[in-house]
Amino acid sequence: MEKELVVITGVSGAGKSTAMGFLEDVGYYCIDNMPPELMSAFVKVLSKSEEYNKVALVCDVRSSHVFERLLESIGKIREYGYNVRIIYLDVNDKEALKRYKLTRRKHPFADKFNGSIQNAITYEKEILSRLRARADHVIDTSDTDALKLRERLTQILLEGNTEVMNIHCMSFGFKHGIPSEADFVIDVRCLPNPYWVESLRNKTGLDKEVYDYVFAFDQSKELLNKLIDFLDFLNPLYIKEGKSQIVFAIGCTGGNHRSVAFAEALKSHFSKKWDNVSVNHRDLDRK
Repeated sequence: MEKELVVITGVSGAGKSTAMGFLEDVGYYCIDNMPPELMSAFVKVLSKSEEYNKVALVCDVRSSHVFERLLESIGKIREYGYNVRIIYLDVNDKEALKRYKLTRRKHPFADKFNGSIQNAITYEKEILSRLRARADHVIDTSDTDALKLRERLTQILLEGNTEVMNIHCMSFGFKHGIPSEADFVIDVRCLPNPYWVESLRNKTGLDKEVYDYVFAFDQSKELLNKLIDFLDFLNPLYIKEGKSQIVFAIGCTGGNHRSVAFAEALKSHFSKKWDNVSVNHRDLDRK
C-alpha cells in the first residue's frame, strides 16, 4: 500500500480543524500543530510501522518562523517512502473577519497589532504566501461550508466523488441495556428465537447453524430486506448533511443469537458498497 502524508496548512479560520476531522473520518492518523523541525523525525518513526500508511499533519502560523524548515522536512519525508501533498486552505479577508467575530477567538497575531484582526490577517497571509505558492492544492473556503469542504477534500484525496460513510453494525441484548452510541435501534425480538432450540442454545449468531435458523423464516428474510431498503435510502441523505458515521444497533433478548445474525447480515450487505464498515457484538456470550 502506498504511503501518503497530507500537510494541511493555511490561513487561520479557513477550516483546518474541519479538514482534520474529515481526514480522521476517512482513516488518516492525524496530528495537529506539528512543529516543522520535528516533522521528518516523527514521520521516520511512523514509517517503520504498516499502521501509519496514511498520515495527516496540520501546520500553521503557530509555527510561523519555521516554514522553511517545513519545506526541508517534506523533502526528507519523501525519502521514507511517503507521497506528500500540501493542501492550503485560504479565505478572503471579509469572511475571515466575520468568522472571528462569530467565534470570538483570538487571532495568533492579534497582540502584535494591538488587537487589530484585519492587520493580523494581512500579516499572516504575507508570512504564508511562499507556502501557498508551493501547495499542491489551494482551497478557498470563503463561500464553502463544512459539507462543501468535505466534498472538495474527497475529490482531492479519494480521487473522485467517492462517498464516505463509516457504518458500524452492533448487536446487543435488551436485557443488558440499549447502547448509548446507537443512531438507530432495531428490535428483532419479534422473530423466532434459537434459544428455545436446545441444540442451538449454547451457540451464537456467528455459528452457521444459528444464522441459517434465523433466516430460515420468511418473516426474517422480509425484515432484513426492508431494513436494507430503508438504510440504503438513509445513508446518502446523511452523507448529504455531512454525517460521516452512523451506528445501527440490532437488539434481541440476550444479544447472542438473532441480533448477531442480523448484524452480520447487514455488515455483509453494506460492505459491498462502502469501504468503512465494521461490526461488533456487545453482549456475545454474556450471561
